Amino acid sequence: MSLDWSECPAVESIPGKVSGAWVLKGTRTPVKVLFENLEAGMTIEEVIEQFPVTREQLDSLMAFVARSLEKAPSHG
Repeated sequence: MSLDWSECPAVESIPGKVSGAWVLKGTRTPVKVLFENLEAGMTIEEVIEQFPVTREQLDSLMAFVARSLEKAPSHG
């Protein structure tokens, strides 16, 4: 499933900034890197310590993902 990040208010993609990757607004932290670290077992607290992001930014990001998953078609 592919998310439409353009609908997420917590992120931005600016040509020439981090190669146009989706990053948390006001940072150079790619969304992909955050999820890779969470998948690798980091906690939200560890992510906040390692990257220049706030709990509010991560909460907004996770809320967007959760809403997107609710809209996803069910296979079953």
